[in-house]
Amino acid sequence: MPLLLPSILSNTTKPPSPVLLLESSLTATCLPLLRAILSRKHNPQRKGTVLLICLLYPPSSLVGADEDPQVKVLDRTGNVPGYDEEWTDPREEILNLIKDAPPGPLEVIIDSADTLAADLRSVSATTTFLSALLTLLESRPAPARLTLHLHSPPTPPSPSPTPLLPLLAQTRFSPALTHLTAHPPALLAHIAAAYLTPPPPLSAPERFFRVFAPLAARRGEVERLVLGGDGAEGEGEGEAVVEVVVRSAGGRRGVERVLEGWKSGAACSLAEMDSLRRVFARKGGAGAEEQQAAADPAHGVPFNLSLTPEQQQARARVPLPYAHEGTRSPHPPIHSTPRADHIFFRVLGQAPAPAAPPGAIYYDPDSADDIDDDDPDEDLDI
Repeated sequence: MPLLLPSILSNTTKPPSPVLLLESSLTATCLPLLRAILSRKHNPQRKGTVLLICLLYPPSSLVGADEDPQVKVLDRTGNVPGYDEEWTDPREEILNLIKDAPPGPLEVIIDSADTLAADLRSVSATTTFLSALLTLLESRPAPARLTLHLHSPPTPPSPSPTPLLPLLAQTRFSPALTHLTAHPPALLAHIAAAYLTPPPPLSAPERFFRVFAPLAARRGEVERLVLGGDGAEGEGEGEAVVEVVVRSAGGRRGVERVLEGWKSGAACSLAEMDSLRRVFARKGGAGAEEQQAAADPAHGVPFNLSLTPEQQQARARVPLPYAHEGTRSPHPPIHSTPRADHIFFRVLGQAPAPAAPPGAIYYDPDSADDIDDDDPDEDLDI
């Protein structure tokens, strides 16, 4: 299956998606994906104009030295309400830039939408403004797209993600959208080790996402896992796991959810990531020794389960209780009555072979037993 990230970042998906959400957190960031969207290297045949609105990160951290002439930047990182006396509402300026943009496809990137909501001091006003931007972009020729970078706050102080995300993910805002969420690779390694559920294709996607989704939502536990030193150190520097959710406006596909990797500034499969190398090597059977250890249930226990030849001989010399060897009883053993043997071998169609069992259980009947073959009701004393 081909990777989805290259076509998403280059805005060449079929059909095109009008909204792209990039969700970052304290443990993983989508800034490399945002740089790839703005980079000329990843988009050598870019169609149309890109309008970058910087509210959180400076333009120098997003646009490299090989600045694309098709990328227009609006820097408002220095305009902070309450700290800048000349602060003005950014909505009118952004709308004018979109209206004055050259004809053709247009992509508007806002970094970040949470900072815009903090400047406007209203989540509802921010959602209304973003809906107006989306309406303007719909009048442009395809592929026109609104890209919003969302950054969830750390826990504490906020145990929940950005308040804009539930509103922007609704079909009322946009029936079709693409949602990219960055996750730390240590989360997948933890799930594979603690829950014995490796990522696809090593396990079924339905089974994996039933475990992955609730754990990824517990951002406090993920932060302790990554920042507490439980994850692998020195491996996969700069790597990230990207959860790709594509929702189509119609058709049979519906919602598609996959996991892809990001390594060395490019998209890759999870098996190619250095931080997940042990997960795929352990599950894939890297060597015969690992396969033998996995097949042996007694491998790795802190005690010895095998016996030496001397111990096996000593165990064979231990007399078994209730084994009356060499003794006879006037009553036949209950498990080898002649009638039972006759019926058994008559069914099999062969003669019974004479065999002397080394031990048997003998039982002496008492007065309460029905030892004859007559009707048992006749023995009742009424």
